[in-house]
Amino acid sequence: MEKNIIITIGRQYGSGGHEIGEKLASSLGVKFYDNALIDRVSRDSGLCKEIIMEHDEKPTSSFLYNLVTDPYSVSFNRGSVTDMPYGQKIFLAQFDTVKRIAEEGSCVIVGRCADYILKDNDNIISLFIYADKEFRLSRIAAEHPELSANKQRDLLEKKDRSRASYYNYYSDSKWGHSTSYDLCLNSAKLGIDGSVKLIEDYIQLFAKE
Repeated sequence: MEKNIIITIGRQYGSGGHEIGEKLASSLGVKFYDNALIDRVSRDSGLCKEIIMEHDEKPTSSFLYNLVTDPYSVSFNRGSVTDMPYGQKIFLAQFDTVKRIAEEGSCVIVGRCADYILKDNDNIISLFIYADKEFRLSRIAAEHPELSANKQRDLLEKKDRSRASYYNYYSDSKWGHSTSYDLCLNSAKLGIDGSVKLIEDYIQLFAKE
């Protein structure tokens, strides 16, 4: 990809957002960050990977007002955030790492409020992947056959609530609302590969503009 473009992906649980992002990055020949972002944040910040995973995309119960209203004025600094709860430290660490990754070249980033963190960049395409519950539950059942149908449904609802709360808490937009993204895709209608193809077409048009 000649032009430096960052693709961010928000997703409902079970919609295939991770798989779509991974296939898209492979097709475009760019780096892919989902779970790998945790490793990068740990390396950049010095925070323990296990602790980052524990708090990953989970909202905190409180946050310093100035950090919520103007997070771009703050950079991660271990000395200045010593007394913060881990959830807040991790958000700031992810904030800095996402900004750094975007400066390094084209890539695909899944979740972690990346679209909000990079909203002032003019080379961002923000996507949201959604699907009907039956489609998502079938994917969850395939991934977690050890869970009962009721527990699979509970997991879907719990993950969606957590992601929505995290995004709504740290950003100034609403998780899953069409106005919060450049493009929203129903993966149940298009399938995983069809969704990747449509996004590729969108990127080509974006690059020309």
